[in-house]
Amino acid sequence: MQQIKAYGVSSAAQALGPLQISRRDTGANDVAIDIAYCGVCHSDIHQARNEWGNSIYPMVPGHEIVGTVTSVGAEVKRFKAGDKVGVGCLVDSCRECPDCKDNLEQFCSRPIFTYNCLEKDNKTIVHGGYSTRIVVHQDFVLRIPDNLPLDKTAPLLCAGITTYSPLRHWNAGPGKRVAIIGLGGLGHMAVKIAHAMKAEVTVLSRSLDKKDDAMRLGADHVYATNDPKTFEKLDRYFDLIINTVSVKLDWGQYLGTLKRDGSMVLLGVPSDAPQLHAFPLIMARRSLAGSLIGGLKETQEMLDFCGKHNITADIELIPINKINEAYERVIKADVKYRFVIDIASLK
Repeated sequence: MQQIKAYGVSSAAQALGPLQISRRDTGANDVAIDIAYCGVCHSDIHQARNEWGNSIYPMVPGHEIVGTVTSVGAEVKRFKAGDKVGVGCLVDSCRECPDCKDNLEQFCSRPIFTYNCLEKDNKTIVHGGYSTRIVVHQDFVLRIPDNLPLDKTAPLLCAGITTYSPLRHWNAGPGKRVAIIGLGGLGHMAVKIAHAMKAEVTVLSRSLDKKDDAMRLGADHVYATNDPKTFEKLDRYFDLIINTVSVKLDWGQYLGTLKRDGSMVLLGVPSDAPQLHAFPLIMARRSLAGSLIGGLKETQEMLDFCGKHNITADIELIPINKINEAYERVIKADVKYRFVIDIASLK
């Protein structure tokens, strides 16, 4: 075991601060990674503050990890020292269930998440990327395309795959009209990816304040949802809606903008469950669905797609000692569009 510098919390009431954690030695199938950057996801805040009621302490958040391989185990063939790699939301799974066998590890009933989880021994706490080093089984390590800068690539490991997966699954592409609800950390990635897939992309935002940004990112249209005429104009217009926000909305109103057989996919989780009448669904055979992240195969596919199209996140790079301030700014939506920690500031 090695002692590693990290940043985290020991209780829900604490601000994040320096911690010492242990990392296992590199096993036969392991890849040891010197972490360069780690993105900041809103779920980090929920978990650190126990807002979902399942937090395990002490906790080191962070599941948007990029860095350089420092060593590999004897059975590792796909990676070598010096490779640029990433680690997303999972570091292991049961590998036996139908979901794992279908390369959909994100739906495994016994996943091992990158932090706020226990190893298979049910006692060792798994710690995330707000740290200088991590050791991960080779099957859960991803290769970063050479042309992508590491700092701007970090958010692809969560925000990127969270939006790519439903866009791919619901066949966004030429001739498809895709709406993105919200232009934040997830939404800005959804716009970039849907545009690269050659779909017609519309951003639905509360106001037109972000219109210029949305168009710069690749949107074809921007509509303000605080204008009641918006929903009249867009009646039965979209093939697919990607809902990236975690606020309570009138889902029925948005479903009305879908064509027959259209789908609205939920990525965000509102704290209060919205009410939904059956009519918006049954009157046009519409679907209300949800999506998580992606499996390892699909996540690598996403990274390769982003490499091909030069897609990265719009970020604000911060030192580790600004993380508590960054958390408050995330809550206020005061970031365009993802914070990324420079782990050199921790070393």
